[in-house]
Amino acid sequence: MVDPSLNPVTDADPVEVEPTRRPRRRPARADLVALGAYVVLGVFVCLNYWGDVTGRVSSHLPTDHSWFEWLFAHGAYSVRHLENPLFTARQNAPDGVNMMANTSLLGVTLPLAPLTMLLGPQVMYALYLGGALAATAGTAYWMLSRHLVRSRAAAFVGGAFLGFAPGIIHHANGQPNFVSNFLLPLIVVRVLRLGEPGRWRRNGLVLGALVTYQIFINEEMLLLTALACLVVVLAYAVQRPAATRAAAGTFLAGLGVAGGLALLLAAYPIWFQFNGPQSYRGLQGGVFHNWGEDLVAFVTFARDTWAGDPAVEKTIGLTEQNTWFGWPLVLLSVVALVLLVRRSLPARIVAVLIVVFTVAAIGPVVRFNGVETDVRGPWSYVPDDLPLVEMMMPTRLTLVVAAAVGVLLALIWDAASRQGRPAAGASRVPAQRTGEPAVASRRRWLRPVGYAAVALAVLPLLPRPLPAQQVEPPPHFITAGGWRPYVPAGRTLVPVPVPSNVHGLPTLRWSALTRQEFPVPGGYFIGPNELGEGVFGAPNRPTSTLIYSTMDKDAVPALTDENRRQAVDDLRYWRASVVVLGAHPREAVLRELVTALIGPPQRVDDVWVWDVRALVG
Repeated sequence: MVDPSLNPVTDADPVEVEPTRRPRRRPARADLVALGAYVVLGVFVCLNYWGDVTGRVSSHLPTDHSWFEWLFAHGAYSVRHLENPLFTARQNAPDGVNMMANTSLLGVTLPLAPLTMLLGPQVMYALYLGGALAATAGTAYWMLSRHLVRSRAAAFVGGAFLGFAPGIIHHANGQPNFVSNFLLPLIVVRVLRLGEPGRWRRNGLVLGALVTYQIFINEEMLLLTALACLVVVLAYAVQRPAATRAAAGTFLAGLGVAGGLALLLAAYPIWFQFNGPQSYRGLQGGVFHNWGEDLVAFVTFARDTWAGDPAVEKTIGLTEQNTWFGWPLVLLSVVALVLLVRRSLPARIVAVLIVVFTVAAIGPVVRFNGVETDVRGPWSYVPDDLPLVEMMMPTRLTLVVAAAVGVLLALIWDAASRQGRPAAGASRVPAQRTGEPAVASRRRWLRPVGYAAVALAVLPLLPRPLPAQQVEPPPHFITAGGWRPYVPAGRTLVPVPVPSNVHGLPTLRWSALTRQEFPVPGGYFIGPNELGEGVFGAPNRPTSTLIYSTMDKDAVPALTDENRRQAVDDLRYWRASVVVLGAHPREAVLRELVTALIGPPQRVDDVWVWDVRALVG
């Protein structure tokens, strides 16, 4: 909701305000250089994966990394077989997984399905991860350069921070859904332009389409963006009440069009998410609500930056690293806001965003340097079962703070770039008569000081290549199709260990790397328990529990006839036709366990095989 006579997000002096509408033009050379730099940085961040893209996963979140590889395979499988992508039975057989109720990235995996079929999910994962980082920086650059700042360098700095901030790089360790933010700057711009007279239908339709698409990328980031836009609009309304009243009708009409279109397009997927098979209501125990941001984290350098130290995680690394700006950037932000808020509406709105979302991210208890204090935080007053909010982590609210800091960096650089220069439209009368150029000359020294301050605050936060670790390749029996004679249609292959959120990372990858041609029990997902609450992974069957405990103890327990009966029942429940054990650190003890439960195996290629079709019927 903006005053259409002004730039949507600035109220600087008239000589400093550019027109809201700029003439269409081809991308300038500076734009291409900026985009190229973002692409190079995206490749650099993923450098360790490219060293052995088929044999490495994230060192920090290997299970999440494998899950997203599986998701790319799911998108390709859905397109190839023309199946409903909102649900899959290729994992957690026979119950399946509600993909809308999980982070499924369908807005990416479906359109990229042809590339996944061509390159494989491992290459597609690494390729997309770097591309998503660069694309987010690119759309942020476009937003800043076209709607907020004059200096392309300022837009470049701000875009780079929005795309590669420490919190974003933290999530790049296995969670590409949180770096896929390339639609969010476009959504913010479209919200701010809803008040344009005569364009409420078009703006509303574009916003509705963008919101719908974002639902299929990351609903949580969409919710955070909606909350941020709400705060921006309210802050603008307080400071510009007359302009707000003048644009309110047009704004609300456009918002209604956007909401109506998004509801029409996303009604069934959202219904499926909350009411379809394997849907759930909230997480058991509201586990996310305790994940608040440690106050010391704001002034600490993140682990994956050049100034970061992994050792700090032992103290304050109890939550995700969503801020971790380091003390130079925090100090610069405070000083800049003090200097800019008096004359800049964007700076005032940024200040409001930073304060509101910093406080909101604290969580139920104030945590300081890894220690929970006796001071209650704002989330202690939030019910655990509040719809939509029930799945949120308080610490992730600081991703809005990171975005606001990125905008602030652009404002700082832009303000510095104007120091020592006559204001746009200023008189060209000689300095002896006006004195303006002389004043500008005296302020010229502020420009390099501003540039240096931003550089000193940002350079320590440049990301390092994401750490990667080697994983065992899948058995040749799996990749060469040796399993095919053992798995007829409608039956499952049971890997040992059974995939779960804790165990069985390599065996879950068997499914992804064979194009999901065979279903597996268990898996890595969120599904309902017997009470309808969301829990991580499939409810353990007696046999899977026995397998996990044997792995943990590295010893086979004393088995009973009841254990053997339960094993057969579990295999029937899973609709198993074959049990497969490949190379594993606990291979010997696992083979001994399964042999004691269902009989001796056969050695086929490089795996142990138990053909259980005759056993389970």
